[in-house]
Amino acid sequence: MSNSIDNLKWRYAVKKFDNNKIISDEKINILKEAFNLTPTSYGLQPYKLVVLSNKELQQQLVEHSWNQQQVAQASHVFVITVPTEITSEDVEEYFKLVKKIRNTPDDVIKPFRDMLSNSLGSKSPEELFEWMKNQAYLALGNLMTVAANEKIDSCPMEGFIPEKYDEILGLDKLNLRSVLVLPLGIRAEDCFMKDLEKVRKKTEDIVIELS
Repeated sequence: MSNSIDNLKWRYAVKKFDNNKIISDEKINILKEAFNLTPTSYGLQPYKLVVLSNKELQQQLVEHSWNQQQVAQASHVFVITVPTEITSEDVEEYFKLVKKIRNTPDDVIKPFRDMLSNSLGSKSPEELFEWMKNQAYLALGNLMTVAANEKIDSCPMEGFIPEKYDEILGLDKLNLRSVLVLPLGIRAEDCFMKDLEKVRKKTEDIVIELS
């Protein structure tokens, strides 16, 4: 069995972290790079990652996280956010970066840029938010997989009050909205799920092969 599969079997949604153990800066930097390398629709990366390691703030967030204590216990808490809006200027900035990095000619860039501007411009604010949130889930999955490969424990969370997170972390002032939370740390020895067998269907029951 490959290391990747073994590591995915090792991971689970940790219910109790050891609050005396801290993830090294080196490991956190690996996760930040993994976040940045996540593939996104059109390559636009319509999100930002907030890396939180302030215990006082973490404790404040617990009551707005359905009282999930992992938020306070974790070494770090990653909060994935999306902008309150995405504009034609964001598209322009992306294509400036494409030109800078790849030296792509304007006549090659223009049709794609126009198509993308029209596509995003035709969406309502609600549709754009859902699209950006979908990209955030891609990043969450990537982070969890890389974390498992680095033997970092995690617990993905949708159960929190975004408006309160935004207020406490000052995200509203940055025109950002929190959409997903990922506490990270080292599992506690007395975490009740630590030694439980993983419950999954048989692979052949959820994979359809067409040949």
